[in-house]
Amino acid sequence: MTNAKRSFIVVVPAAGIGKRMHSQCPKQYLTIDNLTIIEHTVIRLLSHEAIDKVVIALGENDEYFADTSLAKNTKVSIVVGGKERVDSVLSALKSIDKNQYPWVLVHDAARPCITHRDISALIEKTLAINTGGLLAMPVRDTMKRGKREEQQSLVEQTVERSELWHALTPQMYRSDELQSAIEQALSMNVNITDESSAMENAGFESILVEGSGDNIKITRPDDLALAEFILTKQKTKNND
Repeated sequence: MTNAKRSFIVVVPAAGIGKRMHSQCPKQYLTIDNLTIIEHTVIRLLSHEAIDKVVIALGENDEYFADTSLAKNTKVSIVVGGKERVDSVLSALKSIDKNQYPWVLVHDAARPCITHRDISALIEKTLAINTGGLLAMPVRDTMKRGKREEQQSLVEQTVERSELWHALTPQMYRSDELQSAIEQALSMNVNITDESSAMENAGFESILVEGSGDNIKITRPDDLALAEFILTKQKTKNND
């Protein structure tokens, strides 16, 4: 890897409760092969040669993290997250030494199938042009804009898909610029759904780095079985 001698830090927001999973615990603490989802995710991140440390933003009343293997990992630090994902990311950013880590990656706790190849591609392409960016996947299906009428969803418009992308994570930006962009967006009451939207609001460009379809986000119950299948397949192929 071109930038193997550079070390990077990753923020993992994990304060959410994952209501759509309909589970007894937050989705990041559901298990696959005797490890929680967040353990799979963070272990995968830290096994990449360029990643030195992970900062996890936990819910204030988190009852599960202390029982994971991550609690004693010296490369893992924790901060108290916030009500929304953006609040958790900001809390983690404030804890980072930006001189030591001028660039930061942010990755969803519920994306355990991220590959080393995709992480390397994001780091290399971002640094090559000195512009932040994100992993993304071009939209393949016909896209519909819906509308709600009398408790039903109806098609309002078919959306041109040629320039549409699914935003994934990690997303990578300069640490100071991302923190400033998030603080600015929050002060303006702008709805921030990911780091790229905060940077866009602040006038920064983002590059799109095409990532693997393996990089799913566990959101609904069916996703758990799919993630288990992907992780098993990746293990057979040695991750890359």
